[in-house]
Amino acid sequence: MTQDLSQNYYKELIDLQDVAAVEAQIQSLLDVPIESVSDLEDWLKEEKIVMDKITEAMTGHQVDFYRNTEDPDIKSTYLHDQQMIQPLLMKYKAKLNEKCCESPYFNQLDEKRYGLMRRVRESKVKLFREENIPLMVKEEELSTKYSEIMGGLTVTWEGEEKPFPFIQSLLDHLDRDVREKAYYAMMSAYKQIKSDIDAIMDELVQLRHQIALNAGFDNYRDYMFVAKNREYSVQDCYDFHENVEKHIIPAWNRLAEVFKSKLGVDTYRPWDNTAKLMKNPPYSEVSTLMDGVSDMLTNTDAYFGDRFDYMREHGLLDLGDRKGKSPGGFCTSLPVSGETFVFANFSPSFFSLIALIHEMGHAVNGYLEFSEHGPMEDYQQRMEVAELYSHGMELLLLDKLDRFYPETEDFKSAQREELRRAFTMLFGPLSGDLFQHWMYTNPNHTAKERDEKFYEISKRFGLNPVETSGLEEEIGMSWAGTLHYFQVPFYNIEYSISMLGALQLLENYRENPDQAIESFKKGASADYNQSIAAIYEETGVSFDFSEPAVKRMGEFLEKVIQDIH
Repeated sequence: MTQDLSQNYYKELIDLQDVAAVEAQIQSLLDVPIESVSDLEDWLKEEKIVMDKITEAMTGHQVDFYRNTEDPDIKSTYLHDQQMIQPLLMKYKAKLNEKCCESPYFNQLDEKRYGLMRRVRESKVKLFREENIPLMVKEEELSTKYSEIMGGLTVTWEGEEKPFPFIQSLLDHLDRDVREKAYYAMMSAYKQIKSDIDAIMDELVQLRHQIALNAGFDNYRDYMFVAKNREYSVQDCYDFHENVEKHIIPAWNRLAEVFKSKLGVDTYRPWDNTAKLMKNPPYSEVSTLMDGVSDMLTNTDAYFGDRFDYMREHGLLDLGDRKGKSPGGFCTSLPVSGETFVFANFSPSFFSLIALIHEMGHAVNGYLEFSEHGPMEDYQQRMEVAELYSHGMELLLLDKLDRFYPETEDFKSAQREELRRAFTMLFGPLSGDLFQHWMYTNPNHTAKERDEKFYEISKRFGLNPVETSGLEEEIGMSWAGTLHYFQVPFYNIEYSISMLGALQLLENYRENPDQAIESFKKGASADYNQSIAAIYEETGVSFDFSEPAVKRMGEFLEKVIQDIH
């Protein structure tokens, strides 16, 4: 599908090319006298107005670049933001944080409304080092380089040059020979770029390690736990890894036998581990995908469908694959416009259908938050919360998959596949989290050691039931396709934590659909200044990834899958 990329979907209320004017606007905030609590509150409002204008323009430029990494003008604008505006923001945000935290009225701000903001600002003051600014700018440049490499990645398939997502979609194919051929084609493409990807990651690890050392930490892992203001500890993560290995992986192995039987194969290989049993892709044209998802959302809740149709009408969806388009998918907020934008680069496949539903969970969450509280600020956006509503949306629509799979057996296969995906979300991102713990607490590792560690962790978790002999190299290097490691480090475990909450939401939905949907909407519009646990509670679920919780939800999920005959 060819999409008009010129449609304006964000507001540029500030000219970021005029760096001096941008600096003057921020500097004016530092010059404001604060002589009372109300003065401080007014100052915070003015600061937010300025920062929202900058954020919206920068977000728009970034999305423009992801949509077309090969346009030199778009790239120039994006790089200007990263090289000129981002360092300016780092410098001045530190000064603004200091001004706020050093005010005698800072601790007199209302705890319920400002408590989270106070804690986040104090941690940012603690972490800031001016010498880290050029390192962080370099980090962004390397991230951009990764996007360009992956955006330009193509594969020759049956004599034609195809975008990489097209080959990925063939892992859904019913024909095992096609799946195997697609798998090897993907690995061959990775091998072509592996040396460049290794060089980027090597440099990123060293940069991030130095950033942590400069801020007084032993390693980047410990630095990031403070930077992300996590409401749980490093040890909690390790305990979660072990609990999943103890209770989820055995269930995964049992389910693998079920899927292996349905596939009619004796040996479960990597290209079988991703296989679907539906006869055809769920759609062939993006317009068909959007029509169907609109129906699924509307039949779940009128508000859900309304938001999707609105986004479609106003150019806030960019779906489908194109050469030069960055890989992956995401939903992002535009704080001035009050809009959300969904980006996806997928070819027709079951995964792309679910990915769109997932991102619409984020979008609905964003619109509900904006309507209740105005645009969210950075410190309020905790991914353990955001991913609850994206995973939750997937599971709330589980019983609507017949919109794309009207035949009974295909419908059951689609439901099983979505629940299988839920299983993978309990250990896949978690194994990625463990991989990053290792990378950043062993910063002097080699590229070979990195691949070997990724293979080892993969075999402990998702590939535990899979026969991998002869594919050690391919599996070991496959981390290169995960953009999170490059662009959003340590954004992994949140998926696994939130899936436990989403499964509770499914459990509630099976008992009382209307109540579960209302709880979803209540939580998705909750005051984000609360703790994560309080927001989960408003959604009707528990923020709990202890051993009993992992065991219970694993048993529930396995039973639901087996109940689909």
